[in-house]
Amino acid sequence: MATNTAIMDVNEADFASAVLERSADVPVVVDFWAPWCGPCRALGPTLERLAQEMKGAFVLAKVNVDHNPRLSSQFGVQGIPAVKAFRNGKVVDQFTGALPERQVRDWLRKLVPSQVDQLADAAAQLAATDPKAAAETYRRALGIDATHSRSLLGLGRALTLLGDGSAAEVLQRIKIGTPEYPIAQALLKLASFMAAGVGDIGDARQRLAHNPKDAVARWQLAALLAREQQWADALRHLLTIVQQDRAFGEDAARQAMLAIFALLGERDPVVAQYRRQLASAVF
Repeated sequence: MATNTAIMDVNEADFASAVLERSADVPVVVDFWAPWCGPCRALGPTLERLAQEMKGAFVLAKVNVDHNPRLSSQFGVQGIPAVKAFRNGKVVDQFTGALPERQVRDWLRKLVPSQVDQLADAAAQLAATDPKAAAETYRRALGIDATHSRSLLGLGRALTLLGDGSAAEVLQRIKIGTPEYPIAQALLKLASFMAAGVGDIGDARQRLAHNPKDAVARWQLAALLAREQQWADALRHLLTIVQQDRAFGEDAARQAMLAIFALLGERDPVVAQYRRQLASAVF
């Protein structure tokens, strides 16, 4: 067996650590094989060569079924070679038989993120704390693939957070039918909403204090607060508009709230709080 760290022999004793636990960090491809199996002798070198070629993008774990019958039974191996891909401790894809190298490459391409996907993942990690750095990383990804929808959406979101007027142009490049398209449309509405923030926050608050039912003043205050990224306060005022005058601006306040939800993401506690309150106000 090659000494390359991307290729290893695995048995029943170390399968949990070498495959299940490690697959939380990198995809692990398990090749169930046996020395007497002709197709295994054809497929094995192909998998090993691709593991070396891809330089750690995935780990290849070799399991001799003759020496590890319980693993074969546990994972339902009925014929060999049987190849199973693990992510986060679970089988996410598999095939049986000695496929041609071209088909094995295609299979691995679905499993292993491309350089663009890796850059988009890195940018997503930066987005919450450093949108400027995230935007630069998304631009690097788009330099490789200008149509990468996830990077377009991430860049559009980061630019929106930065108050950059080019966000709309980026979001408009996301094609209809992609998973990112509905979120992009929500963010485009957010850009339009934030443009409604004219004047200053103090003046808008004074107008509202004079007349708490002035929906226009409250709308403008919410937009100004959004431009300052004071999201909780902006959502509070938008929710009040929904509660007082749902028809204002043809349901504009509710749509602005949904746009902010799309920008911040469902994991944000502010989103969870105001999504529940919006549901109560609407239903």
